[in-house]
Amino acid sequence: MTGKNPAPGFKKYPGHHIATKPAGGRVRVTFKGEQIADTRNAIALEEAMGVGKKTVAPVVYYVPRKDVKMERLERTDHRTYCPFKGDASYFSLKGGPENAVWSYEQPYDEMSAIKDLLAFYPDKVEISAS
Repeated sequence: MTGKNPAPGFKKYPGHHIATKPAGGRVRVTFKGEQIADTRNAIALEEAMGVGKKTVAPVVYYVPRKDVKMERLERTDHRTYCPFKGDASYFSLKGGPENAVWSYEQPYDEMSAIKDLLAFYPDKVEISAS
């Protein structure tokens, strides 16, 4: 994919592959029994590397904001950078874990499928996919 904002990571690491596809089911996120997100429109992202495309990270589910209780989140100043996806912004759960949620609001062209969606750290909340 070529565009106005290509990811430098794919040029530097041509063996790195990231695939996005509809999760194909229901994804729910809860914190201490409280439902934070519930969707059938999540995007599953898988990262693999090398000739055999060995998985480098667990599947990450990106959830549309319309399916998240946004009032339970508050934006933080924390930021990270990925050479494949771009700059990530973070949210904390009000009364819960800090920086538990991230979003690529201006991702690189190759990752436009996850633009403005939210992903949750599985060690900070409970995520179920069925």
